[in-house]
Amino acid sequence: MSPKIIIGLILSFFVSAGITYAITPSNTSLMSPLAGQEGSSPSISGSGEKTGSFSQFANEPKTEICPINGALFSKTEKERWETKRPVLAMIENHLESRPQSGLSLADVVYEAVAEGGITRFMGVFYCGAQADVARVAPVRSARIYFVNLAAEYNQPIYMHVGGANCSRNEGTKQCTTNPKAMAIEELAKMGWRKPRGNDFDTTSDIGYPVLLRDYNRLGADKILATEHTMVGSLPAAWREAEKRGFTGKMADDSRWLTGFKSWKFDSKFVPQGTSANNIKFDFWANYKDFTVEWKYDATKKAYLRNQGGQPHVDLDTNSQIQASAVIVQYAKEEGPLDEHKHLFYNVISEGTGILFQGGTATEIKWKKTKQASRTIFTDKAGKEVTLLPGQVWVEILPLGGKVEYQ
Repeated sequence: MSPKIIIGLILSFFVSAGITYAITPSNTSLMSPLAGQEGSSPSISGSGEKTGSFSQFANEPKTEICPINGALFSKTEKERWETKRPVLAMIENHLESRPQSGLSLADVVYEAVAEGGITRFMGVFYCGAQADVARVAPVRSARIYFVNLAAEYNQPIYMHVGGANCSRNEGTKQCTTNPKAMAIEELAKMGWRKPRGNDFDTTSDIGYPVLLRDYNRLGADKILATEHTMVGSLPAAWREAEKRGFTGKMADDSRWLTGFKSWKFDSKFVPQGTSANNIKFDFWANYKDFTVEWKYDATKKAYLRNQGGQPHVDLDTNSQIQASAVIVQYAKEEGPLDEHKHLFYNVISEGTGILFQGGTATEIKWKKTKQASRTIFTDKAGKEVTLLPGQVWVEILPLGGKVEYQ
């Protein structure tokens, strides 16, 4: 065999190995499952992260208002977020994936059924996720209705692992996916899914250290299926975004915030409405592992979240998920649309809902006129609602879904 052929084979091997490493699972844990626990000084091994903890800004005065959820943060955190744009990450909620990492750090969380009664989250990470160790897990695939909601955030970083797309029949080569469900094609149409774009997908052009597999995410004694192992590093995502030109400034040199519409927040607002200290609902009937309960804690001035009859705890911070405002948004559900059991929720529309905050419930309306438009929540008279500052949860339920509260 000639030297040229030998050299060519060697180069081919290393190129192939590099691509495989970027997009396929590894049996080696690259991140400690204990990284980021509250009160510790964790480091994220192998990803080049700084050593730190989630309490690294705890001693700084909270004087700066977050434009996404109105909560107060430190000047250091504001200096950090102003150089960035949000990361919107898809996080799964399968029983075997619990507990998740990162949900307590999100400014806003959206929840809707992905398929088969199993819900999925999309967290908006910006103000509350500036800690050096912030991560999200397990990251899963995109759905078109989450993409339509992500479009409200002025071309953010969208983090996911694949998504509903044109799956083809091997024989006929025809798409077996209903066009309504094609999230990947929609991302391309929006201009996000392109080389070095803002679509951070491991099946496209992003990999380690932004996204990596950790089979020991829930501990060495718990065996995880591959689909429950993808971990996203937020600091690494923002560094990569900066390299690609997706920073706190847009291509025309305007600030990212200029094109983002904030909801109305007021810390002095006193909610009026029906008493609602305990909230309970199902997304689909008889799927009790996904039953949600929000219980109001007057001391914390927030709702604490249970799911499946258990406190919903963030793996890394070891804290129960809490929200200042919980919005139930009723949307038309269609599906299953195809053999892949894809669903469709019409979030570019208008409808009704319920706003829970301060231990009260208020009937509301919602409206989103086009893909890039902000979803606006109003009272029955059409006036935009005021929200209490803090984490906001938007629970997207099918029309007719029953919500119990007292």
